[in-house]
Amino acid sequence: MSETTAIDFLYLSEPDMIRAGVTDMAACVDTMEETLALLHAGDYRMAGANNDSHGAMIGFPEQPAFPGMPAHGPDRRFMAMPAYLGGRFGTTGVKWYGSNAANRDRGLPRSIHVFVLNDTETGAPLALMSANLLSAYRTGAIPGVGARHLARPDATTVGILGPGVMARTSLAAFLVARPGIHTVKVLGRGERSMRAFTTWLAEEFPQISTVTPVSSVEEVVRGSDIVTFCATGRADTVAEFPTVRREWVKPGAFLSMPATCNIDDALTAPNVRKVVDNSGMYEAWAAEFPYPTHPEVGIIGTKFTDLIAEGTMDRTQMEDIGAIITGEAPGRKDNEEIVVFSVGGMPVEDVAWATTLYRRAVAEGIGVRLNLWDAPALA
Repeated sequence: MSETTAIDFLYLSEPDMIRAGVTDMAACVDTMEETLALLHAGDYRMAGANNDSHGAMIGFPEQPAFPGMPAHGPDRRFMAMPAYLGGRFGTTGVKWYGSNAANRDRGLPRSIHVFVLNDTETGAPLALMSANLLSAYRTGAIPGVGARHLARPDATTVGILGPGVMARTSLAAFLVARPGIHTVKVLGRGERSMRAFTTWLAEEFPQISTVTPVSSVEEVVRGSDIVTFCATGRADTVAEFPTVRREWVKPGAFLSMPATCNIDDALTAPNVRKVVDNSGMYEAWAAEFPYPTHPEVGIIGTKFTDLIAEGTMDRTQMEDIGAIITGEAPGRKDNEEIVVFSVGGMPVEDVAWATTLYRRAVAEGIGVRLNLWDAPALA
């Protein structure tokens, strides 16, 4: 029996993605929990020799030798993040984005994302999607999964460094996991970002009764049940990374860290629990950026691999959230336990949320059908 050679795919603009439910944080948290369990089972593939690479990046030199080549600048890069995810998803895709901090002066996001979802068997495209919201919501949902298993059930107070997009989606996910949250402390760089954050918070989550601007990292951390550092941008040295000191940390606090940060020596102690979204990814980073990795990739999980390389931390102390989700490792052990959760971001998460939204869009007739070909000119 012959099969058609025609290939159509679905184009989903940002408004289409919103109609398909990209901002449904409760569903996204559930989807990310399922994704992390599949990751722990091994039913996935990412790039690199160990199938765990974050992705492939193009950077630029400080002083380009060729006309028209951009110079290095804050967050200036291009990145491709491919992955396959099994389970009920069974799809493959790649997120592609360009990033430049100077975009903000143009009224644009720092990074501009698109996502291509493919049929795993044929490689044919299923969808081309606007992916800024896709990426933002899956990024925030992972901290929500962490909070579901590792934050105190009676958590009421969140401390935030960096009131940008990552902070918004992380807080939305924390509220899914811990609906008793009513107080937010926030440290921002300027009045505009603070005003935008507080306006968004009042509109989206009126149950937050107290919003307190603070002036130091210490104030962000002290008294907070959940702490998250979401400030973007790079420091030149680890000494300039925003750092948490154990003396500031409330017993029982959950520290969710999806951006550049550091912890003091006291927080590296064995009685502070250290959990990562995927240990294989940090091992891939350690291979790509040999020790010390943390100065090159500022996510706190790379500090864990550096400590392991130094022999000051045992490998068994770096736990995968997937083992906790599947019950192979315990969740929060008691009300005094301090947990540091490293969130590096992975393309399997994009594949999972993109597949979910693509299937919703098909079912509800959302988006525009585009034709790749009726018959390939070369076959």
